[in-house]
Amino acid sequence: MASATYTARAIVLRKTKLGESDLIVTMLAEDGSQVRVVAKGARKPSSSFAARLELYAIVDVLCAKGRSLDIVQEARIAASNEHIRRDMEHAAAAAPMAEFLDRVTQAGLESPRLFALTEAALARLDVAEPAQAPTICAAHLLKALAFSGLRPSLASCVGCGCEVVLDRADQPVFVSYSEGGVVCTACRSRVEAIAVPPDTIGWCRALLCSTFAEIGEMDIDLSSSFAVLRFCQQWIREHVGANLKSLNFLFTCGLF
Repeated sequence: MASATYTARAIVLRKTKLGESDLIVTMLAEDGSQVRVVAKGARKPSSSFAARLELYAIVDVLCAKGRSLDIVQEARIAASNEHIRRDMEHAAAAAPMAEFLDRVTQAGLESPRLFALTEAALARLDVAEPAQAPTICAAHLLKALAFSGLRPSLASCVGCGCEVVLDRADQPVFVSYSEGGVVCTACRSRVEAIAVPPDTIGWCRALLCSTFAEIGEMDIDLSSSFAVLRFCQQWIREHVGANLKSLNFLFTCGLF
């Protein structure tokens, strides 16, 4: 009996070697669930899969149901995002986005907004200047956290719910990563919190609430982008329990 088949549009997040010539391809499907499939012979020079299942590409695949993992039978590129792979700065910024999605998505757990978000982020990153790459990565991580149910509270105190105003550049904002966001002065003594520059929280708010087209027009310097990325790093450690290796590389690679 022939195996059941299905089609899917997906974003390639990760590729893992299997045996002598095969690959396990981890993808984010259009419904936001994670799909892991086997591409047989994909590491052979003659394989058509080699150029059609590249990292960060958006692909249309035809898969056959397998015993443990499904098997890719056909693959067609919908958007290659080739520039991301060819440029070190762009690739370094895309890697934390893919690694985070690999950690938080699951097979059968739908979240369509994650796919639309990542498709838009990769499209913007593919045409962005290298200096904009960390900002796009930071914006994607913040938005992906929100769509995964892990949105930080950046405007209201997590203790009492009152508004936290960023009115002085020299006055730090206190953040409780364990409690879920910013803390007002009245509640600061009751929760474990650390001081964060108000500009960092301001940029977090702006990136979280803006489209990628709007973000492309923002005048945000690299130090501010990396401050937001460090905020994301700590948030992910606290709420996902993951230390993203690709994000650590972004901080230490010296490309920016």
